[in-house]
Amino acid sequence: MKSIKLSIFAVLLASASFAQVKDAKIAPSKELKTETAKVVQATPAEVKATPIPSTIKWDQEMHDFGEIEKGKPVTYEFSFTNNTKETVLITNVRPACGCTAANYTKTPIKPGEKGMVAATFNAANVGVFQKSVTITTNENGVDAVKTLSFKGKVLDPNSDKKEEIKS
Repeated sequence: MKSIKLSIFAVLLASASFAQVKDAKIAPSKELKTETAKVVQATPAEVKATPIPSTIKWDQEMHDFGEIEKGKPVTYEFSFTNNTKETVLITNVRPACGCTAANYTKTPIKPGEKGMVAATFNAANVGVFQKSVTITTNENGVDAVKTLSFKGKVLDPNSDKKEEIKS
């Protein structure tokens, strides 16, 4: 009787271990097939065209403000001409830091027409600065990027008054 019980226990134990091995072998292959299918399906939708350099003609790509006063915002308007054969749209303007704000032409610019990006810089710190604004346009159905820059030197208006009082 002991041997029958022991045999039944051994059969159950063996079938349980085979069932786990069989499930373990099936489960990874199902997951692998599912993940592979997801990757194949998601890849075309997620792939975006890499932005290309912009071909529109900018009047100036770098502006020097010279010396400016701390706490007084200054603005420069970068302008461009659409020299492509299709209508261009500015799709994104991204200043490099929080001290710069931007405004831009939001309507489509036809071939030969002009558009603009205005960069406003509000200096909070004294010293030399160089900042940039990245513009993304839709040119010939493809995203194109251009980085425009401006620089200058921020002066503290209070430092001149202190020197005058000392004199």
